[in-house]
Amino acid sequence: MNAAAQAQPAEGNATALMANALRMLAIDAVQQANSGHPGMPLGMAEIAVALWDRHLKHNPRNPSWPDRDRFVLSNGHGSMLLYALLHLTGYALPVDELRRFRQLHSKTPGHPEVGVTPGVETTTGPLGQGLANAVGMALAEALLAREFNRPGHRIVDHYTYAFVGDGCLMEGLSHEACSLAGTLRLDKLIVLYDDNGISIDGHVDGWFADDTPARFAAYGWHVVRDVDGHDVDAVDRAIVEARGAGRPTLIGCKTVIGRGSPTKAGTHEVHGAPLGAAEIAAMRAALNWPHAPFVVPDEVRSSWDATMRGAQAEAQWTQRFAAYRREFPREAVEFERRASGALPQSWAAAARMMVRTANDAAQSVATRKASQLAIGALAAALPELLGGSADLTGSNLTDWAAAVEIGADDGGLRGGNYLHFGVREFGMSAVMNGIALHRGYLPFGGTFLTFSDYARNALRMAALMKTRSIFVFTHDSIGLGEDGPTHQSVEHAASLRLIPGLDVWRPCDTVETAQAWVASIERQGPSCLLLSRQTLPFVTRTEARINDIERGGYVLRDWLEGAGTGDAEAGPGAGQARQASRRVVLIATGSEVALALAAIEPLAAQGIAARVVSMPSTTVFDRQPASYRDSVLPREVPRVAVEAGVTAFWRQYVGLDGETVGIDSFGESAPAADLFAHFNLTTQAVVDAACRAASHARGASC
Repeated sequence: MNAAAQAQPAEGNATALMANALRMLAIDAVQQANSGHPGMPLGMAEIAVALWDRHLKHNPRNPSWPDRDRFVLSNGHGSMLLYALLHLTGYALPVDELRRFRQLHSKTPGHPEVGVTPGVETTTGPLGQGLANAVGMALAEALLAREFNRPGHRIVDHYTYAFVGDGCLMEGLSHEACSLAGTLRLDKLIVLYDDNGISIDGHVDGWFADDTPARFAAYGWHVVRDVDGHDVDAVDRAIVEARGAGRPTLIGCKTVIGRGSPTKAGTHEVHGAPLGAAEIAAMRAALNWPHAPFVVPDEVRSSWDATMRGAQAEAQWTQRFAAYRREFPREAVEFERRASGALPQSWAAAARMMVRTANDAAQSVATRKASQLAIGALAAALPELLGGSADLTGSNLTDWAAAVEIGADDGGLRGGNYLHFGVREFGMSAVMNGIALHRGYLPFGGTFLTFSDYARNALRMAALMKTRSIFVFTHDSIGLGEDGPTHQSVEHAASLRLIPGLDVWRPCDTVETAQAWVASIERQGPSCLLLSRQTLPFVTRTEARINDIERGGYVLRDWLEGAGTGDAEAGPGAGQARQASRRVVLIATGSEVALALAAIEPLAAQGIAARVVSMPSTTVFDRQPASYRDSVLPREVPRVAVEAGVTAFWRQYVGLDGETVGIDSFGESAPAADLFAHFNLTTQAVVDAACRAASHARGASC
């Protein structure tokens, strides 16, 4: 019997009609757009019926209900399956949006996007990341349950389900995230694997011959093998088994890609292209589906409608939560705040205090240490802060004195607020995104800056989704020293700044580090903190300048300040700089701010007044009004940029006639001080560059 005949519904078979409604909406939308991936929706239709009709706890009228189950379509190219499910179950996704699949400004983009389509929990498409996000969501659920549930009161009690395909499991990210999930025994994570043996290039057995169930069993997962993915009852039984397994579960569903297509089912031709009018007509006949495109009979719509069931489920939870509130009023208020993503009322005062404390302490420490000091203060004010590191805790300094390590034993997950992610930079970052999307926690995780390359696509997805994830990257330059060029970041700061929507901070001392943390926590989006291994000197500032740090770039020392006096806050007209006839702006970040400050006096001795602009975040500075940016960087004054990294990035600030002091090669293995001298990252190099810039602007020699 061919695949099309197998998909034909028996008389009165409601589940088959429900599955075929998904199929037809999917292929009609792909055909209308003349673009898309029909194979997965056709092959996973019965799996979707089993999960969404019989198990998924959700309320289409309130997609943000805190105790809903989370559903992740990791194989996001099959987005029309999800859009059809959302439409039919009652979300605010009318059929006109299905007709506009993959069109400009529709609610049905080519791959699911959180914040665009109601009911979509995460943006998927880059394979494997949805699965890793699901691990983060399941971890957030488990931790919240341990933090807030009380005997007789289970206000956090939901599952995370993910659909995945062969492509998700070929990606190395799946190993990182799923190994961690097994170690942590995330028993409310259930993954349904579309095991159809086909990818875009054809039959996968030529390049993917893993015993995938055995692989997941080795992770510590419960595995259900060889389920008939086209038998709704069989999938239903597997989900029931998974819900009682006490471990994360992989359900391997044997399916036929493109099931229902008369001539293309089971082939790679159905994976990523419209079926064509003739094939769709033949499929309608084979499935006994006589309805026009995008038309679903009322009786089938009624079978799918989940609005009443969803409203009842939420109402029952609301009653339970009311009882919880009566017995645990303080915890109830805190849970609601955390679920909403709001910061505590005491946050503003705590943030101000942390920055002022850093200023008063006036410590000269590495900014990774300054970060650790900030984290300790922040954790006391933010119970939702959830930290970790990719096996570099002692180097990243991402832990703090009161941190409680998360772990697992025979009793399951042990709660806490600090997670050792292991050597899993990509997995850590994608899991963090899932935690942030779930809500309830504000995650941060650390590694060396050079290893941001491993995590880069998760950083990009964080920016695309606007997740509140904070990425702590230490050992930010050649300043890490003897580990050599494999570990020394040169291009990384510039490349991260190129990602739209990602704020990047490279602070120069304790105060800027504290302010960078405050800005990152308050932001509705992701941030990166680039921090030094080596000690950096504390810089004195006025109160106004402390406040200006949050603008990303600010005047740290103005024309003539401090020159020839030894007083860092001396006013204009001091010492040798009194006679300065030329001016220059020195723009610096991180460890190089100290070089710029040290250049003030030598420049003054040559009749050049230097303004030092500390620019810890170019991304934040670029969002400031033009009037502010021009006041910091006057257009008529020549500029020099100083940073221990690639110089091309800084041309947008110094122009073609400006000067840069940086590194346009890889590093070397040697002590940090030797490296800065070797690469000519010195005060004298800054003085020479500033002299050239100032002289060029006046048409004179230095």
